[in-house]
Amino acid sequence: MLVKSADAAQPQAPRFPLSTPEFVTLIALLTALTALSIDIMLPALPKIASALGATTDNEQQLVLSVYFAGFAVGQFLFGPLSDSYGRRNPLLFGLALYTIGTVLAVTATSFAMLLFARAFQGFGAAAPRIVAIAVVRDRFAGREMARIMSFVTMVFVIVPILAPTLGEAIVQFSDWHIIFWVLLGMGLLATLWSGVRLPETFHQSDRLPFTARNIWAACAAVATTRQTAGYAVALGFSFGLLFSYIITSQQIFVDVYGLGAEFPIAFGLIAAFLAAASIINAKLVRRVGMRGVSHRAILGGLAVCGVMAAFGFPDKPPLWAFGTFMAAVFLCFGLMSANFNSLAMEPMGHIAGTASSLIGFYTTVAAAALGTIVGQSFDGSVRPLCIGISVMFAATLATVLVTERGRLMKHCDAPDVKVRAA
Repeated sequence: MLVKSADAAQPQAPRFPLSTPEFVTLIALLTALTALSIDIMLPALPKIASALGATTDNEQQLVLSVYFAGFAVGQFLFGPLSDSYGRRNPLLFGLALYTIGTVLAVTATSFAMLLFARAFQGFGAAAPRIVAIAVVRDRFAGREMARIMSFVTMVFVIVPILAPTLGEAIVQFSDWHIIFWVLLGMGLLATLWSGVRLPETFHQSDRLPFTARNIWAACAAVATTRQTAGYAVALGFSFGLLFSYIITSQQIFVDVYGLGAEFPIAFGLIAAFLAAASIINAKLVRRVGMRGVSHRAILGGLAVCGVMAAFGFPDKPPLWAFGTFMAAVFLCFGLMSANFNSLAMEPMGHIAGTASSLIGFYTTVAAAALGTIVGQSFDGSVRPLCIGISVMFAATLATVLVTERGRLMKHCDAPDVKVRAA
């Protein structure tokens, strides 16, 4: 049975052993495992595919796509588990699965075995991603949650800046298997840090029995709450443009622009604009609000795409022009994503785990599907990526307009949705 209260319940922060910097850093590590597991692989994809018998260049993208698929399925499970059994146990269980998947990847002797290991790895990585967001929602709400998530993102974006460079160094001076040993070390660090320092943040009295009826009620709450469902769909489109870039970036910078060993530098420079977006968002969100920041970012992204469209989406614009385009896209994406996620989670305080999992599941499936479509459309030029990004910005705007009933940058308090145990 669903009950909507008139006032949004603010989570009550218990006495907490972690300082804000340590809390932000740990949450960033948990959410960054997936980014690390993707970005560190990019320079190594051709060697991995060649060593394990992949037959086509585009087939190497499956190393990323199957990870996203496992990640999506895992999110669907770990959210309800964390609403029923608390945050810690599902988190530690998922990290254990991630570790096992990483060991399987290290020992893979065929491309099919590696794909299985990557899917397993992605399944386990869903737990830290889902639980981390639920823990933040347990302790914060509204603009304060958006501000904390901006700080998390600031730490998080160090990963896409440094990971490709680390991956390139490993490929140049050692064996690609070392990449998975690095991932194994990060997984063990996350497990030990969480196990020793992170307390339980979800009170026993708020937990829902793990029953089909309660899970269905929570799913219905997510799907029928206009703000949550609408911004989840918008988040899917916005992550779709990110995944499209990640999946095709190695081929674009190496095959189209011939950067070779300089690819990680270009990738990192563009990713740095995510950090800039996080800093800007943390400063603006308290004053302008989540809608004010994110809605302006959508319009900015469309304007940038309009410039590219005015030149007819060229096959190979100058590297500086393409880099500037992607930097602007990343800046707008960074201003959208943290706020979209916070807006979607705002009414979901009492089912934060399930809501986070459903939002994450949809977002990952949608983004992986969109990214795969764009990736498989790669034809030796940047045109498919630029057109795909433009379409996804337009779809994001349309979704937000429907969600906000045709009005942008309008504040509206969302009631907290509660699910009573059946």
